[in-house]
Amino acid sequence: MDIQSLPKISLHDHLDGGLRPQTIVELADGVGHKLPAESAVDLANWFSEVCNSGSLVKYLEAFDHTVAVMQTREGLERVAYESVMDLAQDGVIYGELRWAPEQHLAGGLSLDETVEAVQDGLERAMEEISDRGGFIRTGQLVTAMRHADRGLEIAELAVRHRNNGVVGFDIAGAEKGFLPSRHKVAFDYLASELFPVTVHAGEADGVESIKDALVSGRALRLGHGVRLIEDIMFSRTEGDTDLVVLGPVAQWVHDREIVLETSPSSNLQTGAFAMMGETMGDHPFDVLYDLGFKVTVNTDNRLMSGTSLTRELEILVDTFGYTIADLEQFQLNAAQAAFQGLPEREELMDMIELGFARA
Repeated sequence: MDIQSLPKISLHDHLDGGLRPQTIVELADGVGHKLPAESAVDLANWFSEVCNSGSLVKYLEAFDHTVAVMQTREGLERVAYESVMDLAQDGVIYGELRWAPEQHLAGGLSLDETVEAVQDGLERAMEEISDRGGFIRTGQLVTAMRHADRGLEIAELAVRHRNNGVVGFDIAGAEKGFLPSRHKVAFDYLASELFPVTVHAGEADGVESIKDALVSGRALRLGHGVRLIEDIMFSRTEGDTDLVVLGPVAQWVHDREIVLETSPSSNLQTGAFAMMGETMGDHPFDVLYDLGFKVTVNTDNRLMSGTSLTRELEILVDTFGYTIADLEQFQLNAAQAAFQGLPEREELMDMIELGFARA
């Protein structure tokens, strides 16, 4: 299969996790930030090494260097522009890019100015791609850091820019010990404004974190959500038939078709499914898909995982033997869950079906 040419949807892609190594080198030189390697090649290798530790905490340390070069309007706009160009090259027709404005104020920009700078980069790329005869649509997911106390302020920022490219809200960062309920006031405000929410949950913590994302966060989607498998019981009957019983949280997610934003390579790197095993074949993706959960495939951080959406799909094909029909279903799941209006989602689904029919 020529997966790269197929139309794809990217729902979980961190802006500060998808920089080009050469861009980091050039921007770091401009702001005087010292990197752990001097050349783009060596820097890419460094990111790969530190991000394959099996620890989410170590994985997140790599962002110290990407965030450091995204403190100016120029840096933010360039990174946003290049991210869209890279996604389009990978066959993505709709991409939501998430990032935390509160982490990009060291250069003197205001929260609103950071959002505007990113949007300028996104729009410049979309216009350039359109002028070349291509197509991509994007949306910002404004993110609050779950260990900080700026949830309501960031939620208000997101709503303030809902007509300027921001399509949803997220919380990210260290999951364990920082339940979504810490930001309940923010989530209540977002609900009152009818503003879409996705929440990182079920990556570095278990079922209680997922439940709180649904209850306190009113999450329409779950960032990763792979540890939902802990709320599913498997047993074998005397007739050698598997019996599957969904726990209350898993049942809720399943019955309401709440989308799981899985990121296979990242999930393996951070040990998100370590309870299942240490290889890609142990990823619960296939089990969840087989049980009818609304799974989607994402990159999480293209730089840290050295990946693309095409590569993530290729990995799943090689691991689980998926067909082109399966890949199409993953894209349709994502299109249906996009934080867009119904006409826009239907347009994306039509483009997916047409693109896969031609393959």
